[in-house]
Amino acid sequence: MGRRKRRKSLGNRVWFIDEVRGMAIILMVVYHLCFDLVYIFNVKIEIFDSAIINFMRDVFAGLFIFISGISCRFSSNNLKRGIICFLSGLGVTLVTFFFMRHETIYFGALHMLGISMILYNCFEKLLNKIKFPIFGIVIAGLLFYFTREISRGKIGIWTFYIDDSIKKWLFPFGIVSSDFHSWDYFPLIPWIFVFLAGCYFGVYVIENRLPEFFYNMHSRPIAFVGRHTLWIYLLHQPILYGLLYVIFNYICPYVLNGRVFVV
Repeated sequence: MGRRKRRKSLGNRVWFIDEVRGMAIILMVVYHLCFDLVYIFNVKIEIFDSAIINFMRDVFAGLFIFISGISCRFSSNNLKRGIICFLSGLGVTLVTFFFMRHETIYFGALHMLGISMILYNCFEKLLNKIKFPIFGIVIAGLLFYFTREISRGKIGIWTFYIDDSIKKWLFPFGIVSSDFHSWDYFPLIPWIFVFLAGCYFGVYVIENRLPEFFYNMHSRPIAFVGRHTLWIYLLHQPILYGLLYVIFNYICPYVLNGRVFVV
């Protein structure tokens, strides 16, 4: 199940992946804009905390992670990619800790993706022992399903208890203490299983076994966004916060005098 020769005519790009990744990051930016408005600038958006918005948030986050898994099949150095991604996540942690203490991100998407890429690099040969990718996708999907509530102390129908003094060191694995808080939190369990499902699906992609539209470009601007997701992820929150700060403090200062917008 090794790498096959990619299409030369595409310049080694699978455009639909770039486009889906671009759309996912755009929707994430919109979500974070609404998040900042609600939790930092006290704008009341009634629908923001609804079940449908939370579900859509997880779907698009999962899609982004899934595509990151696919991309591992195309990379010649997943170790380097993983280290850069994880160090970027640590940078986000430091910035939020020193400048936005109450909004500190301890283990967000970049941390999880970085470690997932590193683990994939270390265990690629072992993962490839599953010769039929569909089996890998199904196994990863089942593991995600049974571990999705691990932060609540549940794995499938099994409930477990771990003392808080131990839990405080296990947050990267989805086991959190009662006082743990991270504004962006994507633990390895269960999200690494979404990543692995993408890795196995990537076999079909790299072997050109998907429909032709998957390899054609449909939107150049969105594909461009999809090729620069790391920089967008790192920079969008400081930019959003800066713009909103200027708007609420200098353009609409009356909002800070007790008035609240309702959307």
